[in-house]
Amino acid sequence: MSGAPARTLLLWCPDWPVLAAEIVDGVPATDPVVVLHANRVVACSERARAEGVRRGLRRREAQGRCPQLTVVDHDPARDARAFEPVVAAVEEVVAGVEVIRPGACALAARGPSRYLGGEEAAAERIVEHVAQTCAVESQVGIADGVFAAGLAARDGRIVPPGGTPEFLAGLPVEALGRPTLTDLLRRLGVRTLGDFAALPAGDVLARFGFDGALAHRLAAGRDHRPLAVRQPPADLTVTADHDEPIDRVDAAAFAARTLAEQLHERLAAHGLACTRLGIEAVTAHGQELHRVWRHDGLLTAAAIADRVRWQLDGWLSGSNGRGGARPARPTAGIIRLRLVPDGVLAQAGLQPGLWGETGEERERAHRALSRVQGILGPEAVVTAVLGGGRSPADQVRLVPWGDERLPARPGPPPLPAAPDAAAPSGGPALPALGGSAPADGAPARGGASVSTGGAARPSRAARSGGAPVPPWPGRIPPPAPAVVLPTPLPAAVHDAAGEPVVVSARLAVSAAPARLTVGAGRPAEIAGWVGPWPVDERWWAPAEARRRARFQVCLADGAALLLAVEGGQWLVEAIYD
Repeated sequence: MSGAPARTLLLWCPDWPVLAAEIVDGVPATDPVVVLHANRVVACSERARAEGVRRGLRRREAQGRCPQLTVVDHDPARDARAFEPVVAAVEEVVAGVEVIRPGACALAARGPSRYLGGEEAAAERIVEHVAQTCAVESQVGIADGVFAAGLAARDGRIVPPGGTPEFLAGLPVEALGRPTLTDLLRRLGVRTLGDFAALPAGDVLARFGFDGALAHRLAAGRDHRPLAVRQPPADLTVTADHDEPIDRVDAAAFAARTLAEQLHERLAAHGLACTRLGIEAVTAHGQELHRVWRHDGLLTAAAIADRVRWQLDGWLSGSNGRGGARPARPTAGIIRLRLVPDGVLAQAGLQPGLWGETGEERERAHRALSRVQGILGPEAVVTAVLGGGRSPADQVRLVPWGDERLPARPGPPPLPAAPDAAAPSGGPALPALGGSAPADGAPARGGASVSTGGAARPSRAARSGGAPVPPWPGRIPPPAPAVVLPTPLPAAVHDAAGEPVVVSARLAVSAAPARLTVGAGRPAEIAGWVGPWPVDERWWAPAEARRRARFQVCLADGAALLLAVEGGQWLVEAIYD
């Protein structure tokens, strides 16, 4: 961070873990008390320190110095919970407080010093208010930056502007709070923060790494980040006061439209939207009316105006209390109208559905599709369900609309596509389709199908552990093709010399595919290809056995196809986007 650190006021409560144990668990902080973490002292009371107990001691050594010790386990949640009232008390005096840790909080000193009469007056006011509100003793330090302010708070000191480097220079390196780095600096003869800050920054980074470079910046009085204070939530409520009471529906509709536009503009300025709307009204006689409207989607300006108009119409058109089902209308006209957004979320946090924003529209779409089924038959409207299988045609099942969406075969989790796919025999890579090419070799036989490349081979534990979902070896890696042909198209693949490309039984490709001819069409140049992916199905039943190898190819015109070769015949099985 460039530039001088901002003036920072830090409030510190000494021995806070001990005080938190007294506030939450009732352990008297006036007794000799220690808080232990990993069998070491992390905090101790004043009486324990008078007996020689210090931070970092082991439990047995601390009890040896003070046999009357009360031992409390370290509980960060307890410390944070007990510190929240202190932070709230500070926020009653100043705004923009950042909690450094339980027991310490910081804020920018410029604002409080200006409206409280100076930095010293601001520090006294905050300490006094915390003591009166929470009955907790605290100290305040002010310096340039959070690190220096924290060290100044231990002495209740206000470092003058620009004097932070001089204040830090005389402090020992132990003030950095890094025992490993401190021990190394001591052995190198660096004993104060001033000595450490005088070292060249490049040498510090090369010798001590990133954490050492950060400590070097702190020792020189340069914070590594500004304060990340809590920002108070924006006031999104909009209010309109009317000199003349509104008692007519048309006048109320005009007021509703204007106020709705103001609310929508305020929400849009913060990138927000609301799903619930609170409508409040006050009449000339002081009567208060309130109603909450809910919406399944994002409330637009028109939707807000409609709901406000409907509610005002309901209030102003009510009965006079002399019978009837309608509620009594207000005794006087409305002089104040307030809109309170509720259920606020980011504008992009709610995605409208395919058939609209409300459940009513989705239900209407369902009724329309069901009516089409009643006219044309159940199979006229179908949806696709993805499942398991080795080919794209096997992985998709068309289910009639309204039927249970169950896959025909259990499907495994999707496989990640290989980032760089290298084709065998020196073929070019095909990054658009993914996958990897297998090495030459005969596919082994074991199970329904075997693949030596493309899809990842399942581990031994997955094959023998009774996994509920089969791995489907031999399936094509993602992405899935966009169009799966109902009947594969015959094709011919030739190499650069015009000879047919042949795949041997051991998956050796005779030559790199160079041209593809589909049916009686014209030959197309092949720009890239990946494969083969072998599939050997039902090899144990000769009458049903099927063996084929598949390739992904990219043509010169940008088209991408899934090819298969079976019994020496090339086929086009699917088309990619």
